[in-house]
Amino acid sequence: MPDSKAMRAIADRVEIEALRAEFADAAMLADHDRVASLFTDDAVYRIPDADIEHIGRQAIREGAERLAGSWEYFVQTTHPGAVEFDGDTATGRAYICELGKARDGRSMLNYALFHDRYRRTAAGWRFTERVYEVRYFDTAPLTGRPDVVWEDEVPVPPFTEPASALSLERAATALKANNFVVEILDDVAAARARVAELIPDGTEVLTAASETLRLSGIDDDLNASGEYRAVRPRLLAMDRASEGDEIRRLAACPDVVVGSVAAVTETGSLVAASGSGSQLPSYAGGSRAIWIVGAQKIVPDLAAALRRVEEHALPLEDARARKVYGQPSAINRLLVLNAEPFPGRGTVLLLREAIGF
Repeated sequence: MPDSKAMRAIADRVEIEALRAEFADAAMLADHDRVASLFTDDAVYRIPDADIEHIGRQAIREGAERLAGSWEYFVQTTHPGAVEFDGDTATGRAYICELGKARDGRSMLNYALFHDRYRRTAAGWRFTERVYEVRYFDTAPLTGRPDVVWEDEVPVPPFTEPASALSLERAATALKANNFVVEILDDVAAARARVAELIPDGTEVLTAASETLRLSGIDDDLNASGEYRAVRPRLLAMDRASEGDEIRRLAACPDVVVGSVAAVTETGSLVAASGSGSQLPSYAGGSRAIWIVGAQKIVPDLAAALRRVEEHALPLEDARARKVYGQPSAINRLLVLNAEPFPGRGTVLLLREAIGF
């Protein structure tokens, strides 16, 4: 049978592990009183990387409450670490993984460790000091959500409503990280002016079929002004039967292609759908590309982007195609641009207003 000293050592270790686990549980449940109760009256809580120091149980409680109020959602897990005992005191380490999204839209994935000091009290073991040391910190946008939505309950995003300023910034940040050039512009007028600045006179330009370009006037600016070597009027004048190969070559690799996409994700991807696929070679890498995107096309992730294509953009484009061409549209080609391998090739002009499908 183990002697009483050995049994006490085992019990102490179990109690300290329970103390560290209860800290994570109280933090997850935003139980600030319970967080504070795990510390001695004179305890210290520090996060040196954030210049945070709370001294005393009340200050620790108030700090926990302020921090919890800044999160939309927050997850912390703790993993057992070393413990060394010295009578009624001990030192140890706990290993931490955290992720969350702040109410201002910032995301955080963090790996860290707590350097701890403990004291045996009448109420059991308590922290006298916790010092949080960051070992890895990542602010890439998180794509998850705090609530569980089952497959048949997934809500349809409001695909016609302009995205918030925060959503636009998230998309812009992610696109830039994926090597796209990104500008956020106020409106269509700003986009027209910017396109004129980006494309020198005399440049060979193809405009992709796009309601965004038509409604904004950019289509006429590029094809009817006479200032550019416009490819689309040439394509429309050519005979499909006898000049089909030349039509495909002209459309595949102009100097510049200007168009739009069906969706932009907050994770930094562009999604383009097409019935014929004629614009997709130039979109994919054959040309320098400029995409003008209305704010209603910003969606959280690729799953939402595909829903937007099928449930929103396709019905509208189908109605347009039946009216203009006398035939239905279809998603015969789908292009997802997750990153730009040639930095500077693709420019995305994100508008704060809605335009196009």
